[in-house]
Amino acid sequence: MSTQPTRGLGAAAASMMSLDYPMSLGVHDSYASAQKVVDYLSDHEFPVESVLIVGTDLKQLERVTGRLTRGRILLGGLLSGAWLGLLIGLIFALFDTSGFSWTSVLATVVFGSVFGAIWAFVGYSFTGGQRDFTSVTQVVATKYEVLTEHKNAARGRELIAKMDPMAAMQAEAQRLQDAARRTASTEGPASPN
Repeated sequence: MSTQPTRGLGAAAASMMSLDYPMSLGVHDSYASAQKVVDYLSDHEFPVESVLIVGTDLKQLERVTGRLTRGRILLGGLLSGAWLGLLIGLIFALFDTSGFSWTSVLATVVFGSVFGAIWAFVGYSFTGGQRDFTSVTQVVATKYEVLTEHKNAARGRELIAKMDPMAAMQAEAQRLQDAARRTASTEGPASPN
């Protein structure tokens, strides 16, 4: 599987991530299931360059990983400051006209450590203890819809029906029910004569 990043491409990314008159080939509960369908279509020489997998019903998950204490704040600031100090010290030492000096590198590491610890502690103090924990977040989709351009939809549905006939019948029945609901809602309630 290969995915290409689209950030920073502007209009090119927008056109790459859109289809002409997209039509659904099915909705799946997992990305792996949607990917399996696209892989099957690709194996059967379907023009997969006109396929788009869209994650819908997004939700954000946040896993709490630990307590955030003053000690952890100071240690984190100390370490990040030390790394920055090491980088700056090495750059200065490499371009120093009097020669490379480990003393100047060590001095910038110490200065960076102290500065990082102070900076982190001041930043933490401004939060007022509002968020005293660390966490990792992730945005996930609960449904994945496989779309294709309208000109390829019929062929795609035929191939998917051969892949899993029961699932294809269920998806087609759901699609027809959704279309009937949309039609009924646009026509409105029938008026009595």
